[in-house]
Amino acid sequence: MCGIVGYVGKNNNSLHVLIEGLKSLEYRGYDSAGVAINDNGKIKIIKSEGNISKLENKLNMDIKSNLGIGHTRWATHGKPCENNSHPHRVGKITLVHNGIIENYEKIKKYLIDCGYIFKTDTDTEIACALIDKIYNETNDKLLTMKKANEIIEGSFAFGIIFDDDMENIYTMRKDSPLIIALGENENYIASDVPAILKFTNKYILLEKDEYAIINEKEVKVYDNNLKEIEKQVNTYEGSMEVAMKNGYEHFMLKEINDEPKVILDTYKQFVNNDLSEIIDNMPDLSKYDNIDIVACGSAYHAGLVGKSLIEEYANIPVNVELASEYRYKKNFCNEKTLTILVSQSGETADTLAALRKAKNSNTDTLGIINVVSSSIARESDNVLYIKAGAEISVATTKAYSAQVLMLSLIAINKSIINGNISKDEAKDLLKDLKKLPDDIAGIIDRKEEFDKVAEQIYDNDDVFFLGRGIDYALSMEGSLKLKEISYIHSEAYAAGELKHGTISLIETKTPVIAIVTDDKIDEKTVSNIKEVKARGADVTLITTEELNKKYDKSDFYDRKIVVPSTNRFFQPLLTILPLQLLSYEVAKLRGESIDQPRNLAKSVTVE
Repeated sequence: MCGIVGYVGKNNNSLHVLIEGLKSLEYRGYDSAGVAINDNGKIKIIKSEGNISKLENKLNMDIKSNLGIGHTRWATHGKPCENNSHPHRVGKITLVHNGIIENYEKIKKYLIDCGYIFKTDTDTEIACALIDKIYNETNDKLLTMKKANEIIEGSFAFGIIFDDDMENIYTMRKDSPLIIALGENENYIASDVPAILKFTNKYILLEKDEYAIINEKEVKVYDNNLKEIEKQVNTYEGSMEVAMKNGYEHFMLKEINDEPKVILDTYKQFVNNDLSEIIDNMPDLSKYDNIDIVACGSAYHAGLVGKSLIEEYANIPVNVELASEYRYKKNFCNEKTLTILVSQSGETADTLAALRKAKNSNTDTLGIINVVSSSIARESDNVLYIKAGAEISVATTKAYSAQVLMLSLIAINKSIINGNISKDEAKDLLKDLKKLPDDIAGIIDRKEEFDKVAEQIYDNDDVFFLGRGIDYALSMEGSLKLKEISYIHSEAYAAGELKHGTISLIETKTPVIAIVTDDKIDEKTVSNIKEVKARGADVTLITTEELNKKYDKSDFYDRKIVVPSTNRFFQPLLTILPLQLLSYEVAKLRGESIDQPRNLAKSVTVE
């Protein structure tokens, strides 16, 4: 959940590198920041609660330092405060940590019995003390890290400085991501590639149970038997430009505006001239009789859209599970089951654990991932990459839409395999697919229309979203977007369920956003909308051009948003855009931190 940066180099530039790197990792979410540097042979630690700018105000950037580690913390153990911030220092050890130590209480009790006194509420300080204890016994740095790895349960990536070695940074990793980046006469560690792109695009991936020693001249990596190993050097092909706002007020708005290109880049991997090309350009899906989709948050909502499409058109059962539940429940799968793991970062801790559980059940796995060479991408049997590029805003928009598109393409793939799409239908689908980027751009251009709707609801404390079927899945995502960046309490309900208790919350002027895009069940949803309207709700209707003809002069809504009509496979990609833009404008009107909402992180690497 947090960010790690480390530098060792001939240029004595550690403070500047650490601050630049931490700023590049702000999108991951954090509530405090800190650095530890070599200052004339002694470790100097500076920490601050709040934004990196507060940390900068405490720093003397003129200090020349060959070595340092930095950290942005997202609180798990202990409240956000300067004392609990990283780096932590115990005895001869200074370290930063990403992840969670699950058996920290047992280790803490042991260390207290050994005479250690703890000053923070964190599990990280306990790991720091454990490494100090082992090092005092072994006087061997690599062996110390291996022994600590054998004791610590949970997930971690550590960047470590030993007091008696101011020329090297030491690292070890279990589950939480960590890369080592390569420069000239300087090298780096980081929890993600953006942290080092201002300095280099060459990096290696540290794998589970691997250790490394990094100095200005070389990097040495060791396996769990402490045998030195060769590692592949990767080159990141992107640039920092993709992470810039490009003139937009917020990253979220920029990323919504990226969606036409993202959709085009994503589908062109598989389809150009004929819809049947996806059979050859995707992994073979012919053998699967059922599918499990496992994900968290918005990716889970994308999975629900995929379930609706795959079941209706490919005619096979689909089970969608929250990864945090899947990993602890009994799952029914066999050799005919495909388990699809959906994760923007490819590092989501619960989804990664679910992947490993599925593989232990000898079930084929397929990752839908944005980040190349991420953990889920590497460990899945097959991977489909969405082409969303760097997504900085914590509240996902373009990555979610690309995930929905990928699941729609999977639904088309299976439908063709199962003989449920005719040649004429395929031609129409291809035409709609190629028109999709322009349709999306046209909706985005209507932003001022959605801004006016936002003005009607932004000062409310509660908002309800209603829909049936695939519209209910979209309602869930719309509700999540609103609550996570505006902090308004919002709930999504299957329209037919509202009257089974929750309609008691509807009062005069309670905002209700109702989605009606499915002409098979539109009248059922409309009857539910009338029920809330009769109780005084302020209703915003989101519907298609086709259904608007049917309800143009109706009185069950106060205002409406009409999106272009397209086929069922791609309609969700048009319907979700007003919800994304509406949430953005509501948060802006409320003066909230849109790109970095409180308590949230972009890459959820803890359970």
